[in-house]
Formats: sequence, C-alpha cells, structure tokens
Amino acid sequence: MIFRKPIFILLLTLVFLASCGPEKDKKLAQDTDQKTTDTVSTKYEPNWESIKANYKDPEWFNNQKFGIFVHWGAYSVPAFGSEWYPRQMYMDTANFSASLEHYSKGSTKEFKHHKEKWGDHKKFGYKDFIPMFKGENFDAKEWISLFKKAGAKYVIPVADHHDGFAMYKSNTTRWNAVDMGPKTDVLGELFKQGRDQGMIMGTSSHFAFNWSFYNKKDHFDTIDPEFADLYSSKGKDLKQPVSEEFKKRWWLRIKDIIDNYQPDILWLDFYVDIPDFKEYRPKLAAYYYNKGIEWGKKVVLQDKNFSHEAFPEGTVIYDLERGKLPGIRKLPWQTDTSIGKNSWSHVSNWESKTANQLIDDLVDIVSKNGNLLLNVGPKSDGTIPNDQKQILLEIGEWLDINGEAIYDTKYWKTFGEGPTGVEEGHHSEKNNKEFTGQDIRFTQKGDKLYAILMAWPENNIVQIKSLAKNSEHAKGINIKNIKLLGSDDSKLTWAQEGESLEVQLPNQKTGNHAHVLEIGI
Repeated sequence: MIFRKPIFILLLTLVFLASCGPEKDKKLAQDTDQKTTDTVSTKYEPNWESIKANYKDPEWFNNQKFGIFVHWGAYSVPAFGSEWYPRQMYMDTANFSASLEHYSKGSTKEFKHHKEKWGDHKKFGYKDFIPMFKGENFDAKEWISLFKKAGAKYVIPVADHHDGFAMYKSNTTRWNAVDMGPKTDVLGELFKQGRDQGMIMGTSSHFAFNWSFYNKKDHFDTIDPEFADLYSSKGKDLKQPVSEEFKKRWWLRIKDIIDNYQPDILWLDFYVDIPDFKEYRPKLAAYYYNKGIEWGKKVVLQDKNFSHEAFPEGTVIYDLERGKLPGIRKLPWQTDTSIGKNSWSHVSNWESKTANQLIDDLVDIVSKNGNLLLNVGPKSDGTIPNDQKQILLEIGEWLDINGEAIYDTKYWKTFGEGPTGVEEGHHSEKNNKEFTGQDIRFTQKGDKLYAILMAWPENNIVQIKSLAKNSEHAKGINIKNIKLLGSDDSKLTWAQEGESLEVQLPNQKTGNHAHVLEIGI
C-alpha cells in the first residue's frame, strides 16, 4: 500500500491522540492550568493591590547583612563640600533645602570656593568638570576584590546622581560615562567583575531630584537651553511642579538601567517619594518585579519613604539614611551610611568614622533584623583613599573571625540589652553615643545564640541579664556551652544565676572591636 504524506501524518496524529486516553488528557489540562495559574499569581499589575497581594521580601537579601555603596562621579573633581557641590555652587544669595521649607541667606561656601578657584559660573559651570573626570586609575576588579575582602556580600554603585550624569552606557542621554569623562561603562564593568567574583550587584538611581537640583539664574550656565538635558528643563520658578516631559525622561532612564543591567537590587533616593511621582511608583515596582520573574530571580526594590509612606509597607525594603531603628523590625530593612562623616563622595577634607564605630553599627543593625549598606567615596582618578581601604580591611578581618554571628542569622527574642540606646529616623546617627561594656546585642542561627559584646567589660566579667534564670527570654533555653570567637580558650567559666548569666572572659581581650560569645543551646 502506498500512503500519501498528508494522509500518513493524519493517521499518526489520530493514533497518538487515541493512545493518550482521558487520564492523560486530564493531566495535560491540569499542567496547563497550573502554568496559567502560576503566571497569573506572579504577574504584578501597576497598582498597590496587586503588588501587596504578590510581593514578599526575598529571604536572600535578609541573609547578606552587609553591602557596599559607591558614590563616584564628576562631583569628585572639585572634591569640595560633598556630592551636592553641583547644587551648592550655584547658591549665590541663599541656600535652600530640597523641600524649600528651610533656607539660609547669603552665599554658600561652595559658591565662594567655585568663584575663587574656577571663575565665573556662566563661563565655567558644573558641566565643565565632566571632561576633567577621567577616572584614569579606575580598576573595577580591584574595587570588587577590596569590597569582598571587607566581607561585603552585595555592591550598589550609583548609576546616576542628582547631577544628571550617567555612570553607565546610556541610551537616553548624551551625558554619560561612555561618551564623556572616563569613556568607559563604569556600572557595566563593576557588574561584570562583581558577578564574576560572586557578589550580588545592585545600583541606585538619584536622578528624580535632577528636576530641582540646580538653581536657575541668568548669570549661571544652568539657564542655557543647550544644557537643559543636564541641568533639567525646569525654569527659574523654584516651586514649579515636575513636568510630564521630565517624568517620562526619568522613567526611560530607570527602565534603561533595569533592562540593560538586570540589577538584583534597585535603590531609590528620596525625590521619587514626592506627590509628583505618585503614579510612577506602582508602575516602577510592577515593572521591576515582573522583570525579576522574567530573569528567573527575586529582585529587591529599596526606598526611604522619606516624609510619608510613599511605598506601602511590605511592597519594598525600607531604607534609613544615616539612621537606625531603636528595636526589632520584623520586616527586613537597611541602613545606608557613609564611612565619611561629612560626605558621601570624596572631598579634600574627608573625615572617616572608625572601624569600631562601623562594626558596632553593623552589629546593632543586624540584631534588629537589618542590613548595613556602607558607602565609600573614591577620588576622581578612580582610586579609593588609603584610610577608607584600611577601614574596610579592618571590618573584613573582624568578619573573618565573627562573621558567623552576622551572616545568615535571624533576630532573637530581644535585640539586646544595656544602657545605650539609639536615635530613630533619617540623619539621626550624629546623636548616638558610643556603646559600652554593658551593651550586648543578640543574633541566632540554628542551635547557636550569639551574644555580642559591644565593648570589653570591666574585670573581664560579662553579666547577661536577658539569659538569667528568671528572665522571660531565657525560658525554654538550655545552655550547653559557651565560647568566645577568636579565643584560644575553647571553654569559658560561666554560671546562670537568677539575675544574670555570668561569664568569665580571658584575661587578654580578643581583638579591638565587638566580641562574640557563641552560646550552644
């Protein structure tokens, strides 16, 4: 018998369908339904109802505990004041806040410095620093290696700051690091090296405030329409609402970053929180979270909720700038702060905090279910100053010994005990006092409870009230052994009394920073 090809294919198809049977048909339908259900249940719509129903903070972020922030841009060339130099240099008669609620009369120190060193603001404006920003010694591999030695698990370089200059290969603006300045894709190189070395890579966007960042006056170059794509198209009216055209520019820029770099973390600065960007906030969250699904990973969006709950609780990771929380927050959160007391970007009079202060911050934050994002400020040539390097390496040395009490830990029944509290809120760190030998913080992992002593106690004896026999927190806990991480003494003498768990420490303290007791329970 001779079969014609179409008839033969038809007969084979019929045989196959008959062999499937009703059970196989049912299973196929169930599989199809499941795929459809999965797609629908993980698809975010650009509204808070959809996002709140589907979003859950990724556990991987909460486990990392320590990341590095990097502020590097053309503002590193003048190296004066702070990364807000581009704004402050144009404040000739008054210095007003971002919200316009506060101001002081008179010229800023940046205005005076600029005029004295660089000349007239019309002839030499901020744009003229960009060709001077060469980054000739920038080495992405070296940076990432340093951050890794510091014990960081994720890195967030600034993609674009308020100044409007993009530190990446932009498809939306000519003012970018590939076409100008360093003539290289800074963000791209860091992402490649970071991922090659096993780091989680994110980035930050500060561009929203570019709308109101620059003061516009006839005797400044900021008013020149030729440079409106750097200085924004806002006019002289300080209270002019953000234009639709600018919001669309912001949206295209942030989409460009998301689409082309696939960041694991996207950190947003304060201006996205203002009412003008209200409709874009759920739109951005839905777009980014859906991209995460497309890439096969859970991504993290971070926001400050600066003056109000711009992003509803539970839809993003809450971030506190230069501030901490007084107690445990059950949802993950983060503090971002700088090694520099007085700036985020490199300045000639940079003042560093001590490694001890920063380790104490890390411990305090982690005990309250938070992460620490610590900023470095490289010089304009791309080198990281030695004092910052040494601080990072000192933190890394501490984490090499004590990291098991930090990474992958959970908060305990109480964050800690002791006389020293912390101020709550953004920009509150300056009000905090040094911790003492009576200040203790707790973390836990598996059958280990970690009691972290913020300073070495007097007489080498520590008394932990939270683990006293009559303490509510000690109920159900059976202490099996105690050791001091980094100590040669494998066992310590201890006694659990009614008022405290008393531990006799070695005569010689271990290290110069926080000391960790590992308590087997």
